[in-house]
Amino acid sequence: MEAAVERSETQEVMDESLFERATDQNGLEAEHLVRPCLTYWQDAWIRLRKNKVAILSIGILALYVAMSIVGPHMVSFEYKSIDEMNMDKAPSALHWFGTDTLGRDLWARVWVGARVSLAIGFLAATLNAFIGVCIGGVSGHFGGRVDMAIMRLIDVVSGIPYLIVAILVMVALGAGIAPLIIAMILIGWVSMARLVRGQVLQLKNQEYVLAARKLGASDTRIIFRHLIPNTMGLILTNLTMAVPYAIFTEAFLSYIGLGVQPPNASWGLLARYGSQNFRFAAWQLFIPSFFICTTMLSLYLLGDGLRDALDPKLRR
Repeated sequence: MEAAVERSETQEVMDESLFERATDQNGLEAEHLVRPCLTYWQDAWIRLRKNKVAILSIGILALYVAMSIVGPHMVSFEYKSIDEMNMDKAPSALHWFGTDTLGRDLWARVWVGARVSLAIGFLAATLNAFIGVCIGGVSGHFGGRVDMAIMRLIDVVSGIPYLIVAILVMVALGAGIAPLIIAMILIGWVSMARLVRGQVLQLKNQEYVLAARKLGASDTRIIFRHLIPNTMGLILTNLTMAVPYAIFTEAFLSYIGLGVQPPNASWGLLARYGSQNFRFAAWQLFIPSFFICTTMLSLYLLGDGLRDALDPKLRR
């Protein structure tokens, strides 16, 4: 008791004259902000811009998207038009990427195929991410029997081979773009749901979530306004990784005849026909394969850059 009284009296005697303000060598105050006040996304964008490989990847993807829009209009040939007089022509000033076995201009077909492949890849990956985020958020937030039921469903779905699902969908609905996207969605959401569930399980006992629950916030508001936004970095990173997988899946299914059907074009379909003429017209395989590989590589490198930029632990 006496020690407490003495400590109280000592604190009352102390005043500002007993302290000296910290300064640097130039006599300026050392207590100042060492970096500007930035939001999470502003800081992530600044760090992403410093990653030259990720910026180059963004440039390549933007170029491919732009060329998929204007590329077919840069030549006077229709991508479906057959010219029997110009079959299997090598790249030249007239046909920049050459022609295929039916005399169709490969420049126009490659960029029309880019529309299909990129659209299927981004659309399927986005829908898979949306479904997976919703299911994973609900599973992680509620837990208990709800989590148990959802996880057993995920185990069953993940145990079904994707190719069997794709074949069954194609048999039931026919080959085409829409059945291809449906086949991707039926199974593709599983990995995202698992990732989001694990992240939500770590966040749902945080103080801000408990405060929102005490203030009367509904489960829907807690999930979509508090939990999922705090997993957005993980979601964006894995979405970027999921797009090349969807593009490759489309190319593979089109290659084996279950995807896009002629006379339409996609990179996988062009690679399929190019492989049949590889011995005497190798460019018909190399050109679409080049765009498939560079697109997938750019997306993987961009995803790696986003992971580094969005992870606060890697902040310097």
